[in-house]
Amino acid sequence: MDARASQQVPGGLPRVLLVDDDRKLCRLLSGYLGPMGYEVHAVHDGPAGVAAATEESWHAVVLDVMLPGLDGFEVLKRIRRSSNVPILMLTARGEEPDRIVGLEIGADDYLPKTSSPRELLARLRAVTRRQSLAAPADRADAELVVGDLRMNPGTRVAVLGDQPLLLTAVEFDLLLCLVRAPGRVKSREQLLEEVRERDYDVFDRSIDVHISSLRRKLGDDPRQPRFIETLRSVGYRLINPNA
Repeated sequence: MDARASQQVPGGLPRVLLVDDDRKLCRLLSGYLGPMGYEVHAVHDGPAGVAAATEESWHAVVLDVMLPGLDGFEVLKRIRRSSNVPILMLTARGEEPDRIVGLEIGADDYLPKTSSPRELLARLRAVTRRQSLAAPADRADAELVVGDLRMNPGTRVAVLGDQPLLLTAVEFDLLLCLVRAPGRVKSREQLLEEVRERDYDVFDRSIDVHISSLRRKLGDDPRQPRFIETLRSVGYRLINPNA
């Protein structure tokens, strides 16, 4: 499956894949999301989740951690080998180390099962909005270039040298936010607001995890960065080689 396939979803209702062995919860979420304008399909074990997520096109995947066959972390890793579809982890294991692991592997967001369907809907709307809205006309075809990094906001393609980057939706938006302001410092709070577009605890560590993942994909050494520089207790900025 092409790395951009998750962005080439056919028209119609936003398609959401639920991967959870709790069939009662799947029925509950399907019953809630359906009238809200989502086409929902559910599978109930890890291997089926991998197959469905990689063989079909989705606007988002809601993935449980505790699954039969393969756990959610392994399912996530296998999906990320070929797809950047937005993935929300939904699990009873809400401890911070588990959240960090999920984000490091490539999850876009992390919700405990105690969250309300309304909260899940808000998160889904945030990630599916990126898939459905076209870029503004003055930016749709404008490629942004910083050194040997190129990004096209309209097609949501990022290329380093001649190699396409397989970025999650959040990673792409985070990198795009930095690329659009080369040399300018962005605080964690600014990045959370601009990328996620909703209120977060200012101590949320997800930005740091996504930055770490971006650095790995860019081949960037934080001790001698080519792209993303950390300003301790302040935030991050994209190094502008043309400055």
